[in-house]
Amino acid sequence: MASTGKQVLVTLRKQIADGILKGGQRLAEIPTAESLGVSRMPVRIAFKELEQEGFLIKTGRGYTVRETSHEEITGAIEVRGVLEGLAARQAVERGLDPNVLPTLSQCLKDGDALFAKGYLTDEDFETYHDVNCLFHETLIKASHNPAIEAALARNQHLPFASVTALAVDPGKPEREFRRFYYAHLQHHAVVDALARGQGARAEGLMREHANATLGYANEYAADDSDGEQSKLIRR
Repeated sequence: MASTGKQVLVTLRKQIADGILKGGQRLAEIPTAESLGVSRMPVRIAFKELEQEGFLIKTGRGYTVRETSHEEITGAIEVRGVLEGLAARQAVERGLDPNVLPTLSQCLKDGDALFAKGYLTDEDFETYHDVNCLFHETLIKASHNPAIEAALARNQHLPFASVTALAVDPGKPEREFRRFYYAHLQHHAVVDALARGQGARAEGLMREHANATLGYANEYAADDSDGEQSKLIRR
């Protein structure tokens, strides 16, 4: 996806997470593109991606913002942590393929280069997104357990349950830098555990890594009292 497409995706994801686009609200390509000052194509691509991530539901020719409870989001993220933790442990128990540690180590080096200057640009967030996805995909495949990958694919259709669903707040660059740097340091710890053959430690680290999402994501839910979407408190 081109840079403009990624920016549209991140912007729409953030607007949904913050409650600017509310649960049950209908979205169409043309007015959305006009409001963002872009063409229809990146909006169309973003809509499809947000549908896959569980933020939108396809309704006729347009989309509707999904109403999701806090319990659903929390449960999905916790399940992701359990599955990724299991993948890390089984990767150690079943033996690491020769390419696993070099690939993960390169992810760490790429991340180190991003964070070394003490701040992140929009392009850096895009790069981190790709590095982060490669890190998680490599770890899951290293488990040699296709059931884990299948279960994660079913689970990721809820907001923030997928590692691809990064919501960035451009208004708080220092906090966002700390947030992603912390996640990157967790990656370092996971690779150290894998290299030392510490399956149980790697499992625990990956579970904590997923659960950390709960403390930073702009969660949102359908308010049970009036049916309107409300932004949940950061924890």
